[in-house]
Amino acid sequence: MKKIVIRAGKERSLQRQHPWVFEGSVARGGADLGETVRVESAEGVFLGWGAFSPQSLIRVRIWSFDEAERIDAAFFERRIARALAVRARLPIASDAVRLIHGEADGLPGLIVDRYADTLVAQFGAAGVERWKKAIVPALLAQTGLTRLYERSDASSRGLEGLPESTGWLAGEGTTELTIREHEWRLSMDVAEGHKTGYYLDQRDNRKRFAEAVRHYGCKTMLNCYSYTGGFSVAALAGGAEEVISVDSSAPALARAEAHVALNGFEPARHRAMDADVNATLRRFLQEGRQFDAIVLDPPKFAPTAAHAERAARAYKDINRLGLMLLAPGGVLFTFSCSGGVGPELFHKIVAGAGLDAGVDGFIVDRVGAAPDHPQTIRFPEGEYLKGLMILKSV
Repeated sequence: MKKIVIRAGKERSLQRQHPWVFEGSVARGGADLGETVRVESAEGVFLGWGAFSPQSLIRVRIWSFDEAERIDAAFFERRIARALAVRARLPIASDAVRLIHGEADGLPGLIVDRYADTLVAQFGAAGVERWKKAIVPALLAQTGLTRLYERSDASSRGLEGLPESTGWLAGEGTTELTIREHEWRLSMDVAEGHKTGYYLDQRDNRKRFAEAVRHYGCKTMLNCYSYTGGFSVAALAGGAEEVISVDSSAPALARAEAHVALNGFEPARHRAMDADVNATLRRFLQEGRQFDAIVLDPPKFAPTAAHAERAARAYKDINRLGLMLLAPGGVLFTFSCSGGVGPELFHKIVAGAGLDAGVDGFIVDRVGAAPDHPQTIRFPEGEYLKGLMILKSV
């Protein structure tokens, strides 16, 4: 077994069982791409078993902190079984669910979503890539499914020195699927859609938004960065009479319109706008438009903390405009999926936006990812999605 020795004083995070070892923490040692290594302190004390990645800034991702544990096919079977057992206990109102959520499930770099009868997997790190031939049959055996599509095309693959890889790993057929979410139906193409096909992490927030639209009697709704219209469907289900979906992707908007029809809503209640969100917000402001409910769910502005300052300006700008367009007593659902922007910073950004807009409001709720996208006590970096539900002052 190859060995990695940690610099003196850099072992504390591992002693707290944090699963990452950064390049600067390694004193000596090396291995092949994805190979399992023994991680030791400068004094030779065992710290963990991990997967080595010679090109990544995260040089080792820890599999286990148990010296007696062996990293073999049975290890992955146990970890998958544990993750599935957790999901079986969660109240998930959908036939689409995240089954494996990387570090939170003890499988760094692995994402697995189930969409009805199909699994979609993303192998985002060297370790899980090396063990792919053991992981795939274990997933199929334990879920009882026969179709598994690979979506290993995220940017993290390049950071690990891995090429993109997509296609069927088991089974075949259409990649166009329809799922049930709460009382709605939604469709996606798992070969082409964002992430593994859809944003399952916003499942419960869409339901919460539908409830807010109904409770506060919102009649007009603006969905910014709407993608395929999940929040638009939620608004219609909540009783909104006019819903506008704004996105820069014509195919995504076409699917949003299809979702309106799929769920039996009148097409006249929904309008799809293929446009830049910032420009649209400014134009609506010039026109004197106001909306009873607004969703701001932008893409990742800050992938790392190094991008936080630039991202803060972008988040502040759209929230300032959104708050100005929101009718008195209206509801704003605003989100950040940037790992480099924590909940406290995001709150400060939105507060600054309100100050610039001359608007105050009540934070009615703080929301995050659905529970099948878990965070753990030892891995705070897992809290990537954060959101605020704000009721604008009258």
